Amino acid sequence: MFIVNSYSLAIVFCFITMLCWGSWGNTQKLAGKTWRYELFYWDYVTGVLALSLIFAFTLGSMGDAGRSFIPDLIQADPKNIGSAFLGGIIFNAANILLSTAIAMAGMAVAFPVGIGLALVLGVIINYLGFQKGDPFFLFLGVGLVTVAILLNALAYKNVSSENKKVTSKGIIISILAGLLMSFFYRFVAASMDLNNFENPARGMMTPYTATVIFSLGIFISNFIFNTILMKRPIHGEPTNYKTYFKGKFPIHLVGILGGIIWGIGNSLNLIAAGKAGAAISYGLGQGATLVAALWGVFIWKEFKGASRKTNFMLVVMFILFLLGIVSIIYAGN
Repeated sequence: MFIVNSYSLAIVFCFITMLCWGSWGNTQKLAGKTWRYELFYWDYVTGVLALSLIFAFTLGSMGDAGRSFIPDLIQADPKNIGSAFLGGIIFNAANILLSTAIAMAGMAVAFPVGIGLALVLGVIINYLGFQKGDPFFLFLGVGLVTVAILLNALAYKNVSSENKKVTSKGIIISILAGLLMSFFYRFVAASMDLNNFENPARGMMTPYTATVIFSLGIFISNFIFNTILMKRPIHGEPTNYKTYFKGKFPIHLVGILGGIIWGIGNSLNLIAAGKAGAAISYGLGQGATLVAALWGVFIWKEFKGASRKTNFMLVVMFILFLLGIVSIIYAGN
């Protein structure tokens, strides 16, 4: 299987993760013009699962290093399979809430608040589980990101007040999504031998196998979580499966593309975790908050008409996010 053997390549993979995790929300914004986000989400999880299988049977099965996908899956300990599967369930619950927050408050709010919070808590959780990297620079980066999150929330509150539409529900749902999101990665990382991808310990999985099990956890749990949301949505009107199957192929393709984009980022992130460490790999990947905020502000114009004070807060937020990400990268040197 393909294995990352240098820290610099691991960082490149994490940056690709950042771009993918911060950009998939654009597909929801595109589909959301005519398509309920709950319906979009079915195609999204299908794309995530499909991408994990493609990677498992290609990069995860070629070459002589490590264990290829099928032999690795056969020897995997049920405990580790369960851990990765549980990570998928937790992620799915969090990501459905994030999708709801995107529909309500936009990418420029849902990602910095929700995923920014997940970055802060997730780095701490993953560092405690697998201590790799300079803790000073790691947590300095976390602190800078925390301040950036607070500034983003204040900016959203300001622009809402300016538009006479003060809505705190979007921020609250983003926070709930972030709290859940901070835990999923640790369960997936625990199912892998992060110290040795070339000769992983018996019963533990390679990142490719763990990603497939994780994606199955997302897909299967969606039959429970998303079915409930379709009938009793947090935001908007109820929908049903009949409406989903009436959707035309192009609208389904947009959702599948969103899942593939996110899945590429997730796979590369877990592959990089062996060299960079779980905390750094996860932290950099969740720098997606910065990417998504840029999309939201400059492409989707989610802060259009904001005051000079609000725009200044957004500029400072971007700077702090960037400095925080740089500090997290430096922690691994």
